[in-house]
Amino acid sequence: MDYATLKSLKPSEFEDAAGGYRTVGDMASQVKDDLEQRIAAGVRNTLEGEAVDAAVVQLRKLATNFHYTQVECALVTIALNSLAYELRAAKNRLEAAVEDAAAEKFSVGPDGSVSYPAAGDKVDGKVPEGGTVKGSAKGKPTNQPIDPTGDANDVASALERQAANIHPNPNFGRAVAIANRIAQAVDEATQADEKWAPKLRALKADDDLAVAAEDWADAKRDTGGIRSGAKGYLDEIKPPPKDGDPKSNADWWKGLSEQEKADYVSMHPDSVGKLNGLPADVRDEANRVVFEEKRAEYQTEYKNIPQEPRPKYVPSGRAMRYSDEWLEWRQKYEGKREHLKSALEGMEAIQKRFDRTGEDGLPEAYLLGFDPKGDGRVVLANGDPDTADHTALYVPGTKTHLGGIKGDLNRGVALWQESQAISPGDKISTITWFDYDAPNQIPNATSDKYAEKAAPTLREFLDGNKVAHEAATGGTAHTTVIGHSYGSTVIGDTAKYRSDYADTWSDPLPVDDVIAAGSPGMQAEHAADLGIDPDHMWAMKAGGTGSDDWFVREGGRRVGLGGDGVIPTDKEFGGHVMESDSGDHGGYWNVDEHERPSVSLKNQARVIVGDYKGVTLE
Repeated sequence: MDYATLKSLKPSEFEDAAGGYRTVGDMASQVKDDLEQRIAAGVRNTLEGEAVDAAVVQLRKLATNFHYTQVECALVTIALNSLAYELRAAKNRLEAAVEDAAAEKFSVGPDGSVSYPAAGDKVDGKVPEGGTVKGSAKGKPTNQPIDPTGDANDVASALERQAANIHPNPNFGRAVAIANRIAQAVDEATQADEKWAPKLRALKADDDLAVAAEDWADAKRDTGGIRSGAKGYLDEIKPPPKDGDPKSNADWWKGLSEQEKADYVSMHPDSVGKLNGLPADVRDEANRVVFEEKRAEYQTEYKNIPQEPRPKYVPSGRAMRYSDEWLEWRQKYEGKREHLKSALEGMEAIQKRFDRTGEDGLPEAYLLGFDPKGDGRVVLANGDPDTADHTALYVPGTKTHLGGIKGDLNRGVALWQESQAISPGDKISTITWFDYDAPNQIPNATSDKYAEKAAPTLREFLDGNKVAHEAATGGTAHTTVIGHSYGSTVIGDTAKYRSDYADTWSDPLPVDDVIAAGSPGMQAEHAADLGIDPDHMWAMKAGGTGSDDWFVREGGRRVGLGGDGVIPTDKEFGGHVMESDSGDHGGYWNVDEHERPSVSLKNQARVIVGDYKGVTLE
């Protein structure tokens, strides 16, 4: 780039182009939402059998294409805005130098050179003549021996000062300084152009019509490249408060402009998706990007695992032993393969819930938390919790992991369907909350340490849900938290937890009702000890003596998960014990072959919608 180009450059044109890409991205987002919600619902209402499944698959592919378009358009928007930001900074420096030249009565040539007039004391009877100088962008690395530090800037500046001091025309030194500023501005603009041109060219999709795992992996790489390149531009966006509470997070978000919000979500989807207090649709958008990228990453890693060696066994005397090749493969790949397979099965269950939107009136799903590492993390809402009249949060128990999350997601769906059926005029949101390290085995579930560690996370989510709802509606929803098995122990520890910001909140849980299903204990002898109104504490049990549910409850009583041996289904705990027709520990959310809800499910739904008189008790 030269002086004339930078002088005539209009950075606003790049910002206008960025605005165009942002509009295209917004349109892609809207089409994606329409495909997943309105159009998918229409297909289910007009087609039957295999035709529905085939149509949904095609709609999913099309929605994925638009989602990818949305993500890439956001990256182009940030790249163009960052380019404009850097070019404007360079042009501002150029214009300031030109203005200083005019103030000195200097003239700037079309090549950026600076001409200065005659001035100074006469030498041999003549005023020192004027002249023309051309600047240079100093400070570039050099290997010249005169500069052992490798930076010529200090030496060059010293030499220029010396030349200016001995030059008979005092205008010479000022002209050189201005010319250097012009050259530096042009150099900065050139560097910005050379940096962003290849990055922008790289932001394009393949020629095919299908968005594959490789495309999402490429999008993640693009995001990293744009984030590092646009540091100056992005640093203008105030980051969220470090270790902020939900109210602080919400205030931070509210203080950003719409463009800043869009840019921050695009560059930091993982952190935005975890911020309690932010709107549900914002967290959902961020987490769905993380979901797509992680699914692509896991699919690629799974595909690249070498095939299991054959034969597995080889002769060893009269017996057989494992082959060395198989043992080496097992040590290196078997655990990784099982983790990837399990995680991908869980991701497919989440995707199937996305695809079910519109089925029998099922509302949009909001992915409020997602992480496939370890046993995984999933927080998924049926319906928008920010605007719901009634919100229910279901906390699963022992052995919960991402690979088996399908059943827990289906329980959230069953709770929504029955609650909506009982109170069709209300807005309902049911949330499956699996955001803690659940015990993997029954012996581990005898310890309270998992629940104690989960308590701060659950409390901050509940507080964040309250903050987001107040921001959206000005009020709060009727909220119920449901704990199954060890999940009820998590709720008990959460009720006892006092956060660092507790002085800004009422100490009791920010919920109206608590339900414990098959509870081994809630770490308290009485509901009131947890700050829970006994009239709004509900419990239920399944099966008779000797059932798996009985063993869970009695086992918890004996190992101390209850308070002094008291569990929620005991009379002395102080709550209501609801009628249950579940025959086993996992049957509280069953429906029969005619899709009729169980008594257990009905009673939970009546509590969720506040129909306490309709609840049947033991």
